[in-house]
Amino acid sequence: MQKEKVLVTSALPYANGHIHLGHLSGAYLPADIYVRYKRLKGDDVLYVCGSDEHGVPITITADKENVKPKEIIDRYHNANTEAFKKFGMSFDIYSRTSKPVHHDDAKTFFLSFHNQGLLNEKKTLQFYDEKANMFLPDRYVEGTCPNCGNEDARSDECENCGALYDPSELLNPKSKITGETPVRKETTHWFFPLGKYQERLEAYIDEMNSKYGWKDNVLQYCKSWFKEGLKDRAVTRDLDWGVRVPLENSEGKVLYVWFEAVLGYISATRDLSEQRMEPDLWKDYWQNPKTKYVAFIGKDNVVFHTIIFPAMLMAWNDGNDEKFVLPQNVPANEFLNFESKKFSKSRGWGIDAKDFLNLFPADPLRYYLAANAPENKDSDFYWKEFQSRNNDELADILGNFVNRTFIFGEKHFESKVPELINPTEIDLRMLERITEYPAKVGALLEKYKVKDAVLEMMNFTRSCNKYFNDSEPWKSVKTNKEQCGTTINICLQAIYTLAELFSPVIPNTTVKLFNMLNARPTDWYNSGNPTLAAGHELNKPEILFAKIDDEKIEEQTTKLEEEKLPPVEDPKISFDDFTKIDLRVGEILEVEKIPKSKKLIKLKVDLGDSQKQILAGVALSYTAEELLGKKVVVVSNLQPAKLMGIESEGMIIAADKKDGGVQILEVSAEIPSGTKVK
Repeated sequence: MQKEKVLVTSALPYANGHIHLGHLSGAYLPADIYVRYKRLKGDDVLYVCGSDEHGVPITITADKENVKPKEIIDRYHNANTEAFKKFGMSFDIYSRTSKPVHHDDAKTFFLSFHNQGLLNEKKTLQFYDEKANMFLPDRYVEGTCPNCGNEDARSDECENCGALYDPSELLNPKSKITGETPVRKETTHWFFPLGKYQERLEAYIDEMNSKYGWKDNVLQYCKSWFKEGLKDRAVTRDLDWGVRVPLENSEGKVLYVWFEAVLGYISATRDLSEQRMEPDLWKDYWQNPKTKYVAFIGKDNVVFHTIIFPAMLMAWNDGNDEKFVLPQNVPANEFLNFESKKFSKSRGWGIDAKDFLNLFPADPLRYYLAANAPENKDSDFYWKEFQSRNNDELADILGNFVNRTFIFGEKHFESKVPELINPTEIDLRMLERITEYPAKVGALLEKYKVKDAVLEMMNFTRSCNKYFNDSEPWKSVKTNKEQCGTTINICLQAIYTLAELFSPVIPNTTVKLFNMLNARPTDWYNSGNPTLAAGHELNKPEILFAKIDDEKIEEQTTKLEEEKLPPVEDPKISFDDFTKIDLRVGEILEVEKIPKSKKLIKLKVDLGDSQKQILAGVALSYTAEELLGKKVVVVSNLQPAKLMGIESEGMIIAADKKDGGVQILEVSAEIPSGTKVK
């Protein structure tokens, strides 16, 4: 089988906080499993990652603690490096973007684009804090969202409703540094013409998808960006912390983190080249047309790795002789939630990797996260489910099969592999399964289907247990020892294959397994062949998985109950206040999508004696066709308000759904428009 040259990257985590289980599940464990599998196949694999150490989140953390950004990045880079190591990540290098090699690479890319005449220099208006005497990046400004009324919205984006808007539309803007109302002041920045590459990017993604099968969630994200149309994006900003803009008259300006962070994959590989004293190592992966480049990320990073980074590489390739490879695939995962709620640092909801690994070994966590991977939709971490996966599957199925087999081998065959003599039909079927499973699991991992691959690994383990039970060696050892020996031989061959199959997922455990077998891993696809010769000496068995007690899990679930936020009391209104609300039946006559808004949609509603224009946040739950003609309940006497610059004259009554969507309250078509609702 032809060997591949494979370059794998995982998203660079911000060095302003600890890695939590959601991060591990999204961008890191799937990549590590894939990398370990490819190495077992004998492919030439390089796995690159590192800390993203610039950008406003880091300066905000530093400001809160009244320290320099370097203190923050050193703290979290070192802590996360240690957490990744304890978790079993097999990076070839875990670098950092504060290194000189990264600053050099980022400046080189910027200057290449500048010298090509590609960057557009524009004057823009930006929030400026006169008291602090500084321009305010978007995260340093908070205000009221013009779309949903969220009072903690950023200057150009609302995390609550997902709306994007011009900073001038933000209501009641306040500086997070001084609390003052900022002014709008002119500044100069350089912009990358992303729209220029839209057609090429669409063609590139279509080609990669047709050849290699991109995930549907990734394709949908890309399509939504293309549908809105790609626009120029600023590549610089007014900030003290970051990669300095390498031009004259650019004092106080750095490269925007979205621009330089993705280049951290390249600079990390150059860092590795320097450490190994192999100057051309990085080129052999990044500038080798035979390289298969796979970028593992979470869904919040899709646009940067499928559109922005490829566009930057295209721009470089247009102006330089040495060409970079583009991602062949970007298998993005959805989010892992914690006990049915999103991980939240501000609310203290969730658990960091370092804290978890102080309580439990890494391998049961790796197995659980892989078996529960959020590949196509969000999934949840539950303490009880983690315990069940460890106890019922790893300990009772895998551990029990291994333990029973080794005890039989030790007790009845002097800890040596018995001979395979006169296999029966049931023996031959088991040998066939042993031969088939590496290819079956490998095919799934080649398609980045980690969850399905782990399911097949455990299915194979169940079949091994069933074979042991059906063969009844505890009986045959008394009546036909040769047949018992054949059973134990096949079980040991199966354990060898299990060790190989599980080694990308639970590497610490499989090191123990290979040591017990007194054997070494072989090529992945050869692991299904009978490998252990008759007479081969085995080592002493050991317990692979300790069961997790109920008390230990209850300790964690009790802690969660204590950490839950106290319930918020519903504000009470008087009956007189309620009677002021005029609810009317209305029929939706027209539906129009709002540009730059994911949730908002513009409706024209007939109220019998009048028609009103209403903006409703239901675009993610309903299509235009579904809304047309619906009879709905409208708050008809609401004070008109402007959302995203468009006037809304009322409100549609709707209910929140558990999946995050909304359900409009519908009225029978027989009730005339304008009818009062009491």
